[in-house]
Amino acid sequence: MGRLIRFMYGCEISYLADIDRTVVFPHKGLGVVVGDEAVIGPGCRILQNVTIGGRSGMPGGPVLGRDVLVGAGACLLGAITIGDGAIIGANAVVLADVPAGHTAVGVPARLIAPTHA
Repeated sequence: MGRLIRFMYGCEISYLADIDRTVVFPHKGLGVVVGDEAVIGPGCRILQNVTIGGRSGMPGGPVLGRDVLVGAGACLLGAITIGDGAIIGANAVVLADVPAGHTAVGVPARLIAPTHA
């Protein structure tokens, strides 16, 4: 079944992941990979080619709070927490927690500013 979904939709989203029903995949999940231990909260928007999963040999997966925006091509890896209202920039590689209301960009990701003044 997983191969059929990968072929038809071009994504791999684990049935074990905890994804709120209000999460939006604006590009129909194109290229999105979500691991078994990921938790994605309500109101999140996940753009194309995003990876949300664990790190090899390390337990746990990313936990996204409410209303998180994850830009195209971003990778969120490991047992990290992304706070409510955070923004993850396109192609960012996030390996550490991002506080609520902050923006993370770059490789590896760094905080640049709160999203709400």
